[in-house]
Amino acid sequence: MTNDLIYFNKTRLAPTPSGFLHVGNILSFAITAALAHKHGVKVLLRIDDMDRIRATPEYLADVFDTLRFLEIPWDEGPANADEFEGTFSQLHRMSLYNAALEELREKGAVFACTCSRKQLLETGSCTCINKNIPLDTPEASWRLRTDSNLINVKTYTGEIIKEEMPADMQNFVVRKKDGLPAYQLTSLIDDLFYGVDLIVRGQDLWHSTLAQLALAKLLGKEAFGETVFYHHPLLLEPSGQKLSKSAGSTSVRFMRMEGKSKRDVFKDISGFAGLDNIAEDWQQLGSELLLKQGVY
Repeated sequence: MTNDLIYFNKTRLAPTPSGFLHVGNILSFAITAALAHKHGVKVLLRIDDMDRIRATPEYLADVFDTLRFLEIPWDEGPANADEFEGTFSQLHRMSLYNAALEELREKGAVFACTCSRKQLLETGSCTCINKNIPLDTPEASWRLRTDSNLINVKTYTGEIIKEEMPADMQNFVVRKKDGLPAYQLTSLIDDLFYGVDLIVRGQDLWHSTLAQLALAKLLGKEAFGETVFYHHPLLLEPSGQKLSKSAGSTSVRFMRMEGKSKRDVFKDISGFAGLDNIAEDWQQLGSELLLKQGVY
């Protein structure tokens, strides 16, 4: 059980408009909203749109349509797609991301990588760390120089977990080949900028949490080390495999086109999650999930 004496200021919903919101997103949002309600904290809607190739107006509009259809609330952030584009898009925070990248450059904490995707697949890792490739080389990404120091993660249950950087996050990318900041950096800077101190994520993003905590330490952002994380179980297929979000039938948009109501959507998610009690709204879904996980 969590320590109920822990106080939080803010949590967030952080969808990416690179596809239609799916049932896995809704499960995470319901847990986030339930924890926010329990602790009396604000919910920020923080949309990650730095992937300018895959982020489309249709997917962006779907974020607001789906949240309103399912009546999932938020307290801060854009009210609609136009307000998002005008004020809240990550493009408006490029100066913050670039300042962080420049600080990493000045500290000698990054190196240039010119490995192709094919090379990375064949070798399993980047081989550029000792090549001294100039950072301003065209089409070069920037990778963080990671170490083997233990990373402390403060969990919602009150436990502090200590782990080394996992193999798949060694020397992870902080600036992409197109010159834009990468996800691990933008997510960290955004959460610091908005004052988020409770982050709810799926278990599949545990390695991202470790990467962002390590990056925060290198940047001297000690406040991020005090952030509390809750990593929830993922939705599973009957076979036990992770529910594929690439399947169109898992998107809420598809379910609505099939004539399903808000109740139907939450009923389906309850089934995927293996809940004994069928939820009819986000409050019930979030509470039942947290009860099942033994943290509510």
